Amino acid sequence: EETEVSERDLIAQTHEIEHPDGLTTTCVFFAVDPRIPPVLVRTTQRERLLGKRILIAIDSWPADSHYPLGHYVKTMGETGSKDVETEVLLHEHNIPCAPFPAKVLACLPPEDYKIELEEGRLDLRGLPVLSIDPPGCKDIDDALHCIVLPNGNYQAGVHIADVTHYVKAGTPIDLEAANRSTSTYLVNKRLDMLPSLLTTDLCSLKGNVDRFAFSVLWEVTPDAEIINVEFKKSIIHSIAALTYQQAQGMIDQPDDDEDIQAGAVKRLASLARKFRAKRIAAGALTLASPEVKFVLDSESLNPTDVQSYQLFEANALVEEFMLLANVTVGKKVLRHYPTLAVLRRHPAPNRAMFDGLISKAKCKGFAINIEDSKRLADSLDEAVVEDDPYFNKLLRILSTRCMSPAQYFCSGEYKPTDWHHYGLAAPVYTHFTSPIRRYADVCVHRLLAAAIGVESLPVHLSSKSHLHDLAANMNRRHRSAQLAGRASVQLHTLIVFSGDNGEKEENAYVLDVDTNESAEPSFTVIVPRYGIEGRVRLSHLAADDRNIRRDSDKHSIGYKDTTIRVFDQVRVKIYVNVVQETQKELMLDLVHPVFGDQPQVSNGASADATEAPNDTSKSPKSNTKLPKRKVEQSKSGSARKSRRKGRN
Repeated sequence: EETEVSERDLIAQTHEIEHPDGLTTTCVFFAVDPRIPPVLVRTTQRERLLGKRILIAIDSWPADSHYPLGHYVKTMGETGSKDVETEVLLHEHNIPCAPFPAKVLACLPPEDYKIELEEGRLDLRGLPVLSIDPPGCKDIDDALHCIVLPNGNYQAGVHIADVTHYVKAGTPIDLEAANRSTSTYLVNKRLDMLPSLLTTDLCSLKGNVDRFAFSVLWEVTPDAEIINVEFKKSIIHSIAALTYQQAQGMIDQPDDDEDIQAGAVKRLASLARKFRAKRIAAGALTLASPEVKFVLDSESLNPTDVQSYQLFEANALVEEFMLLANVTVGKKVLRHYPTLAVLRRHPAPNRAMFDGLISKAKCKGFAINIEDSKRLADSLDEAVVEDDPYFNKLLRILSTRCMSPAQYFCSGEYKPTDWHHYGLAAPVYTHFTSPIRRYADVCVHRLLAAAIGVESLPVHLSSKSHLHDLAANMNRRHRSAQLAGRASVQLHTLIVFSGDNGEKEENAYVLDVDTNESAEPSFTVIVPRYGIEGRVRLSHLAADDRNIRRDSDKHSIGYKDTTIRVFDQVRVKIYVNVVQETQKELMLDLVHPVFGDQPQVSNGASADATEAPNDTSKSPKSNTKLPKRKVEQSKSGSARKSRRKGRN
């Protein structure tokens, strides 16, 4: 990193020129994206722009110039400011964040719009419907119910916000939603696909108010055998908007026939366990990711802590019913529109993608079989270290990364054998359950409405070429939203560890060891407590030190009497290193085991009071990669929806 900084300084010194007019200076612009070369910008505002985040446009790259030429567009703000850096990451990932234009807002119903029973809708307001979401969730897409029928079976229902009642095909609000394609969830804010009147009010299935829904109703035996299914446009009245923790309390409490809410949640949980067991038996994978949540200050929304995200059985309950609804709707739409269905596929991984993980697992005595998802699921289930429960989760995290991402597609563009969703072991899968925040679900709602004969299919959904373009944009926007979310996590994690008590000591697991003989000795770790990943550099050792032992087969590195192997637990110190005034990086130093004559990085103080070494350039250190995230309720109500749709 020091070399990189000096290279920047050298470039700036070489190419910065004060022009004879005495007014303008050619400055060097260094982009946030490292793939973009330095850009030469002539400006009269050099002093005003130093230390600022600015936007420029590249104009040309003359043959006799080392670097492209550009011009100043606008100043975004002070480098390092949370709000400015958030604006930067949104721009970098091309996330639409402009206010909704007047023509879009003109499509909205009036503020005092009354939701009343319409002809053709099934009145389900007498059912004990309830929702289960993270604390502070405002955009509630889904709600559930489960009652006992006279014959002893259950009626279970998934009720999804009827977004297409308000968003008509081809209108400006529909075209805007199609362009945005997804809501984007950052740590401290949410950028909605639809205006707030719909997102957090009329479409949101809040408690104790009437709402329009698209309902999937199953008759199910107590053993989770599906007898029948119906699809209905409906009106519902949710009796409760529960958090996951509240729902978990109901699952755990003793049976009480008088408690309608708890009875419904308990029946749903019972069915969910059985649905899950069937999915697992069919080969569905249980994967994992190092997700975290931030605790935000209620006034400033600055992060005060970062914690691993706790999952309850209630999360799995909701996940199972969302998966069931998505599979059920996918099959229904496909039967009626075999070449026009908007589906989601997850291709099977090839062996080369898993070679590294297979080799690492072998070092611990476990065989990973990837012939099909069932064999992979079974081999992951068997890979258990009794005194180390995190090891199995770690294997699942790494397995997730060996797979290609799932993709939206039009059924007419692929053979039926290619529709398969590998992670869910589902021959057909779609997205139906989150139309407030995903445009794919809006398309599927229209297809389902046409399939059951309550509405005609919009003309543009009858065109495979249009569906192809829609799917391509949805895939692109989905990926961008993910990357923006991760960048937001990185920004807020830096803020947490930049605080007065930012330095922490924590346990970490070795994910990978660099066994390249000519490379700087190093290994990569994950810190479960914070979901942080990073490379620990053993920079106090020379690459050609004869005492270093590297073993690529055993994924280990040793020095004298100490050996570090893949999946070993080590202790690291986490802190922020200020490279220069406008550039910070999260670092990991090895604390234990002591590896060679490494500098002392801990004085024996507690994890909350460790001191940084005086010379960090000679400490075993790391640049880090940061986790996916979940967010606790913030004052703005921009809490992220929990991961509950499985690997979908």
